[in-house]
Amino acid sequence: MALSPRDSTLRRARRVRNHLKKVANGRPRLSIFRSAKNIYAQVIDDAKGVTLAAASSLEGEKKAKGSDKDAAARVGALVAQRAIEKGVKAVVFDRGGYLYHGRVKALADAAREAGLDF
Repeated sequence: MALSPRDSTLRRARRVRNHLKKVANGRPRLSIFRSAKNIYAQVIDDAKGVTLAAASSLEGEKKAKGSDKDAAARVGALVAQRAIEKGVKAVVFDRGGYLYHGRVKALADAAREAGLDF
């Protein structure tokens, strides 16, 4: 029986998160969510269950909003800047079941360039 695209994404997300639990070594998790119109990122401390920093493409001026690679790069740089201000330099990247391609890759690359280590 073939899985629906949503079931495949959920299965991938579960597999990725289980792997991250093994390699995290106490580092916070940079988790992303990608919708059709926007992209969201947050740095989560799973031990305490709190969000340390967050950013989305909904922030900023109206013409800067969107769901393209440029918006994802802005979100990546912004979440990295906010995390570094909170004292977080090293994270594990939780791609949330999405393929590491396009907007997801753009966000990750921008976060790395802004100073996050993962």
